[in-house]
Amino acid sequence: MSPIKTIIFDLGGVLIDWNPEYVFLKEFRGNREKMNWFLNEICAWDWNMNQDAGYPLAQATEDRVALFPEHEELIRMYYGRWEEMLGYTHNDTLEILESVVNNPNYNVYALTNWSGETFPVALQKFPWLQWFEGILVSGNEGMRKPHKEIYELLLSRYNIIPHEAVFIDDSLKNVEGSQAVGIQGIHFTSAQNLKTDLEKLGINL
Repeated sequence: MSPIKTIIFDLGGVLIDWNPEYVFLKEFRGNREKMNWFLNEICAWDWNMNQDAGYPLAQATEDRVALFPEHEELIRMYYGRWEEMLGYTHNDTLEILESVVNNPNYNVYALTNWSGETFPVALQKFPWLQWFEGILVSGNEGMRKPHKEIYELLLSRYNIIPHEAVFIDDSLKNVEGSQAVGIQGIHFTSAQNLKTDLEKLGINL
């Protein structure tokens, strides 16, 4: 097995906490059942992922309002108050990132499913995002994980050799997508498990 030279991180769920609950649990007065219904049926995950692939936020909002006019106020909150959904840094994972960034043996990149319209908010809130040698944002490219095109774009843009790279993501589907193009994958479940998995690959932390 070739030594790892490139480490690629997902952002949301691995390094950054993001959750619509921070807005909508208050709006539903703590009623988690009603909130979950809204987030599963009205502003559903599949709908949000479409914006991660580059669909305009304003148009996505109007599309949804047209479908569910009785929920217009809540629908407009989804992107109108998106910044409130952006939580904290996962500091235990950040320590791992800092360790590999400071090691000259590794090139470190990020590959994220994220709207190109909202990503500048994250760049401003989390200065450590500047540590990466490059960040590929799905919404800026018009494609998203787990489709193979986005991994192939990452490889070509940064001249990464697939079998010398490892990709870390909290979504198993996204990890499998990276493996389909020859990149080794780690399914992120915790910082401690990530540290163990990286060390098994010979990555010194």
